[in-house]
Amino acid sequence: MSEVPRIAVTGATGRMGRELLALASERGDLDLVLAVSGSAEDEVDGVPVADAEALPRLLVENEVDVLVDFTAPAASAEYVAACADAGVAAVVGTTGFDVEQEAALDQASESVPVLKASNFSRGIAALRRAVREAVAALPDFDVEVTETHHNGKRDAPSGTANTLLEDIDELRGDHPRVHGREGDQSREDGEIGVHARRAGGVPGEHDVLLGGDHEYLSLSHTALDRGVFADGALDAAVWLSGRGAGWYDFGAVINDEE
Repeated sequence: MSEVPRIAVTGATGRMGRELLALASERGDLDLVLAVSGSAEDEVDGVPVADAEALPRLLVENEVDVLVDFTAPAASAEYVAACADAGVAAVVGTTGFDVEQEAALDQASESVPVLKASNFSRGIAALRRAVREAVAALPDFDVEVTETHHNGKRDAPSGTANTLLEDIDELRGDHPRVHGREGDQSREDGEIGVHARRAGGVPGEHDVLLGGDHEYLSLSHTALDRGVFADGALDAAVWLSGRGAGWYDFGAVINDEE
C-alpha cells in the first residue's frame, strides 16, 4: 500500500461522483488514481473517466487501495464484487439494496474491508444519537419520520430515514410503519408515520417528530450541499485503507476506532 491510499471513484458522471472527484482532487491525504462511469463521458472537470465495464482490470492496473461507490444497487453490488476479486477495500454510499444485493456485499466483506453507510454526514451521526436518546426518554410519544430529497432520488424512504427507523425499532421493537396518509386513517397506537418528499435539488433533510398530548419534540438535520457526504465518504476511505477484511460502519470512522 502507498503512503496515502490510492482511490477509485465509480459513478463519476453522477451527482455524487462529481462531488467526490472535486473534493478528492483537493485533498492531500489520498491519491485519486481512477474514475469510472457507465455513462459515455471522457472526463469530468479535467479528470479522465474510464468505462465502468473495465473496472475489474483497472483496479489492478492502477493499484487501487480503496473504491468509493455512490451509484445504483445492481451496479454497486457488481463493483464491490470486483473489489473482492482484486483485493480492494470498498466504501459504499449507495442505498436501496435488496436482500440478495446486501448478501453480495456481505460476502465481499469476507475477503476485503467493506464500509457501507446510508449517510456520511457527521451531523446525521449526531442526529441518530439524539433520536435514540429521545425515543428512550419518551416511550409513550408518537413518532413520525419525514425526509426530503432532490427530484432525481430513486429509493423512498431514503436510506438515512430507514436507518433512523431501524434505530427506533431497536428501542421500541418492531412497529407498523404507515407511509403517508389519505382519507379516513386515524393513527393506531404504536405505529410510526413515514413520509418521503421529492423536490428540486434538495441534498437531504430528515426530521423526527415525537409528539405527546401536551408537547412535542422535533429533531432535524439539513444538508446544505452534497459536499458533506462526499467529504465524509473520503474520510471513510482514508480510514478504511489498510484494514483487515470485514464489515465496518461510519461510526467507527467518526470515533476513530481501531
